[in-house]
Amino acid sequence: MHTAFAAELEERLVRYARLDTQADESSSTTPSTAKQYDLLNLLVEELQAIGAEEVTLTPYGAVLATIPATVADSVPTIAFLAHVDTAPAFNGTGVKPLIHRNYDGNPIVLPDDPHQVLATDHFPYLETKIGDDIITASGTTLLGADDKAGIAIIMTMAHHLLQERTVPHGKIRICFTPDEEIGRGVHPDLPKDLQADVAYTLDGGPLGEVVYETFSADKATVHITGVSIHPGNAKDELVNALHLAAKVIDTLPQVTLTPETTEGRQGFIHVYQMTGTAAAAELHFILRDFEREGLQAHGDLLQQVCATIQATEPRAQITCTITPQYRNMRYWLEHDMRPVELALEACQQLGIEPFSPPTRGGTDGSRLTEMGVPTPNLFTGMQNIHGPLEWISIQDMVHATAVCVKLAQLWSKG
Repeated sequence: MHTAFAAELEERLVRYARLDTQADESSSTTPSTAKQYDLLNLLVEELQAIGAEEVTLTPYGAVLATIPATVADSVPTIAFLAHVDTAPAFNGTGVKPLIHRNYDGNPIVLPDDPHQVLATDHFPYLETKIGDDIITASGTTLLGADDKAGIAIIMTMAHHLLQERTVPHGKIRICFTPDEEIGRGVHPDLPKDLQADVAYTLDGGPLGEVVYETFSADKATVHITGVSIHPGNAKDELVNALHLAAKVIDTLPQVTLTPETTEGRQGFIHVYQMTGTAAAAELHFILRDFEREGLQAHGDLLQQVCATIQATEPRAQITCTITPQYRNMRYWLEHDMRPVELALEACQQLGIEPFSPPTRGGTDGSRLTEMGVPTPNLFTGMQNIHGPLEWISIQDMVHATAVCVKLAQLWSKG
């Protein structure tokens, strides 16, 4: 099935993965890192070279382009999106993609850190890929298949459709966004600039995955101001902000409501960064749940804990600021499931068994759906993302590319 896609997908992913495009949450610029432009500008050049129209790099760092329709009828305009940034969670500098041809089922030892081993007993999905061509990094970096695999898939689809003008499809919009990994991928102007009736993100996992349920997400920042004084004169005067920060963390649930103790549809409160001194400290949390009520409860609990610790030490100042990030796309898609139904049909027509798990994360599609552009998420094959054991099957990417082409055809029927 479309095996001709494989060589192009491999070449594109390897080339894109070598570019360091990590986002930086502490930055106030858009994109958050200038190095994301290395890939954004490259994609502009490549889209122009393959014949895409209306190729644009927006002031907010998104690349937009058009594949013109091949049908005369008025049909919905669909868009395909992926993000150029990689996660700040692990090193993204000096990525060395490695190809493991015709995977034989044995453990894959990553050469730059032999302690990093991919084995089927720990990663069952890998066992289903025996015979596939596997791409990994070398052990000291992430691979960046999240989401450069999505970019490679969309670019390969675009190249194919621009060459094969006999394939029936309506107008197709292409979009590559920055800063998805830090929750800033969807600029307020993007829905208007995208000019699409429906969209799909290529940012999913195993073969056949079609996601229409994501976490709802808020971010919380707890700021603690203590009373600073020379430790030699601190008796009955010093209020140590770090001690209060530790109390906040310790008062929150430890055996429930954390990422490491939850699964499935369970939400969590996750402290992911603590900085500061005895004088002032800051805690950063992400709050996640599939339901609005659960997300609200997590925020209420965190604020209650902060208020309780504040009450024990009135000389300190403790504030808890909660900022909305994105919402479960199901809240909107469940009222019109056609974008999901056609994605499932595209898989089935290609002999792929689709499934739709709730995903314990979010995508640019979560925000786009909330902002009026229904945007389910499609599989790419990426696995073990945000760490050194990240890997992907080229054959899964081939299937994903074929699904995108099939979707374009299905939507052309109006």
